[in-house]
Amino acid sequence: MPLIIDSHAHVVVPPEAYKYMAELVASRANPTSPPVLPEESVRKAGQTIIDIMDRVGTDIQFLSPRPYMQMHSVKPSKVTALWTRYMNDLVYRTVEMFPTRFRAVAGLPQYRDTSPVNCFEELEFRVKEQGFIGCLLNPDPTEGDAAPPPGMGDPFWYPLYEKLCELDIPALVHSAGSCEPRLSYTLKFINEESIAITSLLSSEVFKRFPTLKLIIPHGGGAIPYHMGRFRAWSVHKKEAFFDEQLKHLHFDTTTYDKDALELLFKVVGTERVLFATENPGTGSQIDPRSGRSFDDLKPVIEAMEMLSDKDRENIFECNCARLYTHFKNYK
Repeated sequence: MPLIIDSHAHVVVPPEAYKYMAELVASRANPTSPPVLPEESVRKAGQTIIDIMDRVGTDIQFLSPRPYMQMHSVKPSKVTALWTRYMNDLVYRTVEMFPTRFRAVAGLPQYRDTSPVNCFEELEFRVKEQGFIGCLLNPDPTEGDAAPPPGMGDPFWYPLYEKLCELDIPALVHSAGSCEPRLSYTLKFINEESIAITSLLSSEVFKRFPTLKLIIPHGGGAIPYHMGRFRAWSVHKKEAFFDEQLKHLHFDTTTYDKDALELLFKVVGTERVLFATENPGTGSQIDPRSGRSFDDLKPVIEAMEMLSDKDRENIFECNCARLYTHFKNYK
């Protein structure tokens, strides 16, 4: 049996953390009291995740800060910097408490249209000193509140790509909050993921950074489900066929739909998809058709007749272990 690695999950935030969040925003990054998060609160929050993992059969989860709470657009930049540090500390403490069940993925203190160079100190500390194995990367830290930074194929992002290659860690391309009244954060995610793919694949990023490892979550936004248009686009532009270009990227299973997952596997290949649920999160509502939560994806994938045993092993374990080269199994 393969190890079941849930490569995309977020910490449960203890109640005390919300008080610190409110003080950070209200005081413009000058809170009246230092952040205090009791060990018992961290343990209780972590245990709630483990209880879910045990119920659905997950061996290990990769934990990161909750994206929609990253406050990348909140002024001044110190709010983001302090909150990111606080959330990464929570991730680290949770992993330290439960080292056989969790691995740490860092949030970055991205701020609006500021160069991602400002993230290097935090990222290097978490990876080199605390053993974090990857990071989140928000393609629009303005969160829709202003014109976004250039697309992910632009040289604006090159310093961060160079750092990711140097540290040999993957980045999960995950949007954060949404200030746009027409877009819920779920729609914001899908839009930004789709834009990120097209920007990256129409650029020289993977020629300049051939070892760069990027994961597009939520089944790749809208792209795998509109392949005909992008195939035609690549032919019109006399570029490499779009299917070949997609092989530069990896994807995950957080679509919560069997038909969407089957199409994703067919389009990008089972060797490029990582098992992921975000459980607990958006998909944790009960599906009235199955009686299980939407994010209970393990039995869905296990029941797919189109998959071989090797396919399932790749999806559940091997793809993730190969991509996250800092991953260690302590089980």
